[in-house]
Amino acid sequence: MNKTALYKGCLEPILLKLLKEQGRMYGYEITQKVKELTAGELKITEGALYPLLHRLEAEGVLNVETEYIGSRVRKYYSLTPAGKKEQARSMTELEAFKNTLQLIFNPKLA
Repeated sequence: MNKTALYKGCLEPILLKLLKEQGRMYGYEITQKVKELTAGELKITEGALYPLLHRLEAEGVLNVETEYIGSRVRKYYSLTPAGKKEQARSMTELEAFKNTLQLIFNPKLA
């Protein structure tokens, strides 16, 4: 089974949770933090992360600040007030989904 397909649906809640906990992060930092937290089990590609960041920014979920680091521009992402509400909603949805899967895979614990 391709784990990437399973993780893809969880990328948004993962991203929102990290930003809630960390305050603000830049793209590469997000990919490295996920890799670190999952002991290398989950690797977020730039091709998956940046379209999501841009979509959430367009939806008003994320705030973006740019900073110059030497001659390079770094974009930092943080949650807007609407983003904080979306983060809570996405965690509730993910928890409900996890509980539903529990009914199928481990009914004794549900």
